[in-house]
Amino acid sequence: MITKGIKELCDEAEKEVQTIKASEAIKLYDNNEIQLVDIRDIRELWREGAIPGAHHAPRGMLEFWIDPDSPYHKEKFATNEKFVFFCAGGLRSALATKTVQDMGLKPVAHIAGGFEAWREAGGAIEIKEKK
Repeated sequence: MITKGIKELCDEAEKEVQTIKASEAIKLYDNNEIQLVDIRDIRELWREGAIPGAHHAPRGMLEFWIDPDSPYHKEKFATNEKFVFFCAGGLRSALATKTVQDMGLKPVAHIAGGFEAWREAGGAIEIKEKK
């Protein structure tokens, strides 16, 4: 039997990370010091679309791509940008943001409501082609 459910984990994460509204994220969209990071599965991008210019880092690889000692490290995460994570609805990104913050990646935040909130707030979207 589990001792802590997803709701409790997400609530705890929300208390420890910066959460920004989609409308605020849209205002930050053109800021060169901000990097939006889409942690959704590639199939979600193909199906729902993506935010132009957002860096795709699948949730399952995120810690490996961030850790400079990992053989999978991505230089993108060694910059001084502020990383703003998002998923479909804001749950996975809350957990991911807490994890990377615990790893020492700073500054970080996540978008409340995720990609769905971004779309509803009128944020730019592009269709992703299957490669």
